[in-house]
Amino acid sequence: MTNRTYPPGVPCWVDTEQPDVEAATAFYGAIFGWTYEDAMPPGAPGRYVIAKLDGQDVGAIAGPRQGAAAWSTYVSVDDADAAVQRLVSAGAAVRSAPADAGEGGRGAVLTDPEGVEFRIWQARRRLGAQVVNQPGTWNFSDLHTSDPRAAMAFYEDAFGWQVEDLGFATMIRRPGYGDHLEATVDPGIRARQSGVTAPVGFEDAIAWVAPTAPGEPPRWHVSFTVADRDQTVADAERLGAQVLGRDDNEWTRTALIRDPQGAEFTASQFTPPSG
Repeated sequence: MTNRTYPPGVPCWVDTEQPDVEAATAFYGAIFGWTYEDAMPPGAPGRYVIAKLDGQDVGAIAGPRQGAAAWSTYVSVDDADAAVQRLVSAGAAVRSAPADAGEGGRGAVLTDPEGVEFRIWQARRRLGAQVVNQPGTWNFSDLHTSDPRAAMAFYEDAFGWQVEDLGFATMIRRPGYGDHLEATVDPGIRARQSGVTAPVGFEDAIAWVAPTAPGEPPRWHVSFTVADRDQTVADAERLGAQVLGRDDNEWTRTALIRDPQGAEFTASQFTPPSG
């Protein structure tokens, strides 16, 4: 089996910090079918629990966190220390300096010029999410910003991203990512996307950018693929989550959900025009 790897500049991992790790694992296990593996040794002051689907890494739950829970997005880099220097030069601020996460890799926490937190990851043993875009796994992360033009000027400089206005949404591309996927874990990516009349360049898509809604703070937001949006909503509500909104469009049926400890995410059911 070929492991999924992430070239520099590609979002590679998501995790959530929660006040009550046990409650969070129960919630996400019930709605996404996740199982778990503790990555921290017994007696450690906190927990970092790897979420798995069919035995493969899909994300993580950490804690205990003071305050409301939140989801975070990590971007792959070759060298965390060098990346931090480059990102600071581009206008980022360091919130947590580069540090090793055991044998898994080395990461850091930064904020962009608007104050939006993002994280970087230099992979070692933990290569990043090994299953994506399947029910119960990470789909995309979206940058919600009050100034899309200024935000993308930073990220284009920082990570080599390109922005494509598709009319119905604004796509972020990492040129060459489709070639990487085709050569490694997804040889049929272009043929499959052609079959659903995906936008030109969609094989390089890594994220989306959108203006913030009224009253919404700028942030990176995560979406997960689900087989049935309405069933996920019903399960989430039964388990104590709030459904903040729903949307149906030509490509997806989505719901914005706030989990029982306050972390927001989107559940997205793929419904392409071809059916």
